[in-house]
Amino acid sequence: MKEFGLIGFPLTHSFSKKYFTNKFAELQYNQYTYWNFEIESIQEITNILQSHPNLVGLNVTIPYKKSVISYLNDLSPVVKEIQACNCIKIKDGQLFGFNTDVIGFEKSFLEKKQDTHLKALILGTGGASAAVQWVLKNLKIPYIIVSRKKDSNYLLYEAVTQNILNEYNIIINTSPIGTYPTIDECPLLNYDWINETHYLYDLVYNPSETLFLKHGKIKNATIKNGADMLKIQAEESWKIWGNYI
Repeated sequence: MKEFGLIGFPLTHSFSKKYFTNKFAELQYNQYTYWNFEIESIQEITNILQSHPNLVGLNVTIPYKKSVISYLNDLSPVVKEIQACNCIKIKDGQLFGFNTDVIGFEKSFLEKKQDTHLKALILGTGGASAAVQWVLKNLKIPYIIVSRKKDSNYLLYEAVTQNILNEYNIIINTSPIGTYPTIDECPLLNYDWINETHYLYDLVYNPSETLFLKHGKIKNATIKNGADMLKIQAEESWKIWGNYI
């Protein structure tokens, strides 16, 4: 018996459990199980590891991609740099941290990026934001981080002017705003300033068309949700865990 799982909170509508359960069934890996570990504190990871000695792999989602770092025994170069982990390999009691979000986001993001999409606004400051920042740096795409928190490193939402939106025509939502069931919420931008030159990318995948993306669609902007990113990063996690097959 080999066990895998997802830690995060909340996990009411987890993509990973269904995805990997179906994958195990298709591959006829009857001894493989995938669990949802909905925990209210990252400290509970210790209890999970003790009560599930057959765990060999974990995915990590909101809000623990950064706080899980202190529980890892070794970090991949990307995790060391961005201090965000979404995939853990467990071997001989040691936890090895990886980040597959960077691969998932880059491949998915580039599918619809046009040559006129030159600068980006990143909405949110969590672990997913760190992965997006890393990718944009590698792609040499300048960006500004937008946050609800007042910080010298971030731009407040109310400070996003029409001139800024005209210049930074890629808008990437890395926050959970708009995720089911709060589908009537979206980042607090002036969507009247959005037009066909913009590219709105939402890491949220449920619903498939968030209010954020609907605003972009109405204005004929390029839009994309996070479904493909999730599938790509899941397959990258599977490769990392692959020596257990």
